[in-house]
Amino acid sequence: MSAEIESHQVESIGVVAGIVWQYLSEHEPVTLSKLSREIEAPRDLVMQAVGWLGREGKIEFHQGSRSKLISLVND
Repeated sequence: MSAEIESHQVESIGVVAGIVWQYLSEHEPVTLSKLSREIEAPRDLVMQAVGWLGREGKIEFHQGSRSKLISLVND
């Protein structure tokens, strides 16, 4: 993979991470399934963005009644 393609992919994940963060600020908590349906981006990009936000400590995971929920970390 060329450096240019890799750089573009990382940039795309960052952009989607911002969209996910904004969505969670308005609709939290949500399941990963609902989040991936609601965000207008490929599912794999949404999941990568969730990983990015998780790694940065911006989101947290909770056990819901039937599945995991994600929300923004309350500072």
